[in-house]
Amino acid sequence: MRFSTLFLHAIPVTAAVTPKAYASSSDGVYKLSQYYAPVKGSGTPGSNSAWNLSIDDTASGHKQTVKGFGAAVTDATVAVFNALPAAKRSTLLNELMTSAGANFAMMRHTIASSDLSADPSYSYDDAGGNPDPSFTSFNLGDRGNAMATMLAQMKALQPGLTVIGSPWSPPAWMKLNRVLQGTTVNNNLDHTYVSQFAQYFVKYIQAYQAKGVNIDAITIQNEPLNSNAGFPTMYIFADESGNLIQQNIGPALRNAGLNTAVWAWDHNTDVPSYPQTVLNTASQYTSAIAWHCYAPNNNWGVLTDFHNQNPGKEQYMTECWTSKTNTPWYQAADFTMGPLQNWASGVMAWTLGTDENDGPHLAGNGPCSSCTGLVVTNAAAGTYSYRVDYYMMAQFSRFIPKGAVVLSGTGSYSYSSSSGLESVATLNPDGTRTVVIENKFANPVYVTVNTKSGETWSGLVYTNSVVTWVLPAAGAV
Repeated sequence: MRFSTLFLHAIPVTAAVTPKAYASSSDGVYKLSQYYAPVKGSGTPGSNSAWNLSIDDTASGHKQTVKGFGAAVTDATVAVFNALPAAKRSTLLNELMTSAGANFAMMRHTIASSDLSADPSYSYDDAGGNPDPSFTSFNLGDRGNAMATMLAQMKALQPGLTVIGSPWSPPAWMKLNRVLQGTTVNNNLDHTYVSQFAQYFVKYIQAYQAKGVNIDAITIQNEPLNSNAGFPTMYIFADESGNLIQQNIGPALRNAGLNTAVWAWDHNTDVPSYPQTVLNTASQYTSAIAWHCYAPNNNWGVLTDFHNQNPGKEQYMTECWTSKTNTPWYQAADFTMGPLQNWASGVMAWTLGTDENDGPHLAGNGPCSSCTGLVVTNAAAGTYSYRVDYYMMAQFSRFIPKGAVVLSGTGSYSYSSSSGLESVATLNPDGTRTVVIENKFANPVYVTVNTKSGETWSGLVYTNSVVTWVLPAAGAV
C-alpha cells in the first residue's frame, strides 16, 4: 500500500504543526510524494528492519549554516532550456527556483566555455587570438549574454539566489600556449598578463551586473590540476593560486568596489594541501573552499578535517556529475548527504540541464559525453523531464531552507556493498526540524530518531529511497 504519486509542486509546505514526510524512490513509485508521516514515540516496527538515529537539536549541536543547493548552469543548460517553448520554460524555471518546487538557491555558472558548450570553444575576450591587454574586444557574446539573461530570470524567481562563476580557461592570449584547448604543453598562465587576468574577472562581474546578475563568488580556475587538451583548461599551482588571489585578483575586486568573494581550489578531496596552501597565502581574500567528488575512493570526511584546521572558512561541494548510464540512483543523494554531514554549506550538481543526448558538448574525446542533467529536454517535442537525481537533490533542497543550521547526529552507516542508511538533520529558521534519511537497503527500514531535546520520532523509510521528515519545533507537539 502507498500514497498515489503527488508531485512536489502540488505540495504546499508551511511551518509544520504536525509531522510530515515526503519520499523519492529509485523505482519511481515516489517522486517528491507525500509519505507516511513519522509518529511521536517509538512506534511499531512490525516485521521491518529497525534502525536508530540521534540528533542534537539543542544549541550544543549546531554546526554550519546552509546557504543553498543547486547545479551548474552551463552553455548546454542555457541552450536546451531556451529551445523549449516559452510557457514550458517558464514552468520549468518556476519549479526549479521557487518554494513551490525544488527551491534551488545556489547556482554555479561557467564563465564562457566549458566542455558542456557547443563548438567552438570561446572566452569573453578572444580578440582573434591576438593579445588584448586593454580589453577592447571584451564582449560576453551571444552565449554569454544568454547565460546572463537566464541567471537573471532565475534570480527574479529566487531573490536569495547565490551565483558562483568558474572559468575553464582565461582567454588564450593570457596563456603560455596561446590556445583555449588542443594541447597540455605550457597550459599555464603567462604572468606577463597577470594584471589582465585579474581584470578579466572584474570585467566579467561588471558585465553580468549590467545584465542584472550579481556574482556572489568566483573560483579562479575550475579544476586547476586538470590539464586536458580536449577542452578548455589551465593548470595553476597551489602557491601560484595563492599569490594570484593575494596579489592580483583580491585587490582588483576590492579596488573595483566589488564584494564578490573568492573560493579556493574547486577540485577534488584528495589534495587538501592545495587549498590549505592558498589559505596560508591569501586568507584575507578567500572566504571558502570548493570541492569536487572525483577523487579515487572519495572521502567527504576530508571536509571535517579541513574544518577542524580552518573553522572560520566555509566549504561547498561545487561539482559532482550525474549520468543516466554511469551513476547509480543514489548518486545525488550521496553527494549531497556526505558534504552536509561534513561541514559543507551548499551542494551543486553537474549539471542542471542537457538534451536527451547528454549535450550539447564540445566535440572530441575530452569533454564529458555522458553527463546527464538533472533536467533532460527534448527540443523536438518541446518537453522536459526530471531525472532521478533531481528528485534526490530536491529531497534536501525543498525541505532545508537557506539559513537552516545543520545538527550533529549519530547512527549513519554505509557498508562496503553500497548498502546502508545515512541521515542529516537541520534546525530551520521557523523552528521546524528537517531529517533527511537515505535508505540504500533493498527493503524498508523502520527508523527511530531520538533528539537531545528529549523527543522520539519514528517511521518507515521506503526501500532504496530518500525520505524527508519535517518535524514541528521542539516541544510544539
